[in-house]
Amino acid sequence: MSQYTTRQNKLQQKLKDNQLDGFLVTQNVDIFYLTGSMQTGYLFIPVKGEAVFYVRRSVQRAQEESSCIVKALGSFRNFGETLKTDFPQVFESKHEPILATEFDVLPIQIFNRIQSIMPHVKWNDGSVFIREIRMIKSPDEISKIKIAANAVNQALETALGKLKVGISEVEWMSEIEYSLRLQGHVGLMRMRGFNQELVTGMVAAGISAAKPTYFDGPAGGEGLSPASPQGSGKNIIEKNVPILVDLGCCIDGYVIDQTRTVVIGELSEELVNAYQTSEQILKSTETLLKPGTICEDLYFNAVRLAEEAKLHEHFMGYGADQVKFLGHGIGLEIDEYPVLAKGFKYELQPGMVIAVEPKFTFPESGVVGIEDTYLITEDGFEKLSITRDGVIRIREN
Repeated sequence: MSQYTTRQNKLQQKLKDNQLDGFLVTQNVDIFYLTGSMQTGYLFIPVKGEAVFYVRRSVQRAQEESSCIVKALGSFRNFGETLKTDFPQVFESKHEPILATEFDVLPIQIFNRIQSIMPHVKWNDGSVFIREIRMIKSPDEISKIKIAANAVNQALETALGKLKVGISEVEWMSEIEYSLRLQGHVGLMRMRGFNQELVTGMVAAGISAAKPTYFDGPAGGEGLSPASPQGSGKNIIEKNVPILVDLGCCIDGYVIDQTRTVVIGELSEELVNAYQTSEQILKSTETLLKPGTICEDLYFNAVRLAEEAKLHEHFMGYGADQVKFLGHGIGLEIDEYPVLAKGFKYELQPGMVIAVEPKFTFPESGVVGIEDTYLITEDGFEKLSITRDGVIRIREN
């Protein structure tokens, strides 16, 4: 049995548990996860029986890549009738079949079109079903994340040799990206969140790292313009300012997420203290990274430690732009389940992969912190990030 069939079977079990008749998968990443192909179309998974991938483009490539049956979608107007013909056990066994789809990512316009060709179907939100299945990684998925971690480490170590006073953020970030691309980085960092975009990573020095932006994170970076208000900008890197190096890498679809703090020269006492607190929070979190720990408890523990250090006003952003999480799941997307935040009652389970990112933002001086990615194991965790810890200090030439 292929890993894709196993994933489809898990989704079918969730359909059965929730008394649903089928799932119409619409999002590219979800389709890839369940079939091994990311061609444009719709994957229909009945509660019982084989799935069929209806492809608009490219049918040929989907047939080469997909683990399940592939059929040409044809005219969308006829798609409802096609499903009735192919899945009579779903559409003829009852007057009103109950199907699920991904309400969190499916545009209303497309959903309205789907409803128009299947007027007698009742729809439920199945977003959580897929997100929960994707939450637990297979050995193959974990191996790909490890490859991405190695690539990030090599790219950063190589680029550190070219870091100097007077280089711009975007120029130095380009050195990192060049190395990542040569190692197989696809150039994308996918996000599920609506209106959230993500570049490969961010090199941001001093106050440019602390400049607030729309990105849902503790530091967004100034970016190159209001049309791209995140990541590295044209700011010139100077001596004795914190350089936040928040990097991702996507290889074979799977991402790593890590952050290091770099400085040419030395940091101020205030920033050193904040950085040390971020490491203390990370180490404290590590003691709790084991099966059974409630996700929101990790966030509460981090907030408590930030308060004890009298740094809570700067923890994970500043003022109205603080974010209310400590970390997040990663995999095919950078914002997967579980989230280490209030309200997330999931228990940690073996196979979860999470990024933990305690950071402190100072509007007048910059951002410091650290981020590592972890695999939850049967008896604890394995750190997947391999880049050296601690503030990385570069001597001025």
